[in-house]
Amino acid sequence: MTTPPPHGRTELPLTPTDAPPPLRADAARNRARLLEAAARLAAEHGAANVTMDAIACAADVGKGTVFRRFGDRAGLLLALLDHQEERFQAAFMSGPAPLGPDAPPRERLHAFGPAVLRHEQDHLDLYLAAQPTAERRHLVPARVVRLTHLTLLLRQSGTGADVELAAHTLLGSLDTSLVHHLLTRRGMPLERLEAGWHDLVSRLLPPATHD
Repeated sequence: MTTPPPHGRTELPLTPTDAPPPLRADAARNRARLLEAAARLAAEHGAANVTMDAIACAADVGKGTVFRRFGDRAGLLLALLDHQEERFQAAFMSGPAPLGPDAPPRERLHAFGPAVLRHEQDHLDLYLAAQPTAERRHLVPARVVRLTHLTLLLRQSGTGADVELAAHTLLGSLDTSLVHHLLTRRGMPLERLEAGWHDLVSRLLPPATHD
């Protein structure tokens, strides 16, 4: 019999529980080919202008193939977003310090926010175009991975905060539409948002100890 976590807190799973089953090798190759075509079109014309017809033409397949693979344009954009996220996830899950696992949890937490901000600015039109609806926003696998990563780092850092709620708070400060609003409508420089991230992380963590 397992002991429930204190204060009714619920531990997060390490991986999304609703992840789809892996694709067959040929289906995975076809999906990768379609995503490569979509990424190329997004880079040339902007993600907001990518259509199912254009991707079918660029990949030399029927439009029905694109719809069967991704469902609709929203599904395609989310898949393309996941394609970009894979590279970013590799950086914080297995890349070099201070973002990767060779750095202490405190350093990784401080490095995570600026890395997200700069990554999303590099692919801003895609992240804005692929914004899910409000009811789906917290279920997107890429967001679940980020949330789980922050939860784990907070727990490893020894914070006294509720790690799940603290992780949601940190991730909320990096919301793509919020960041876009602050940068474009409020005229804040990116450096100010990065400084705000460091301040928020520092407030959540116990004082650093020096040997």
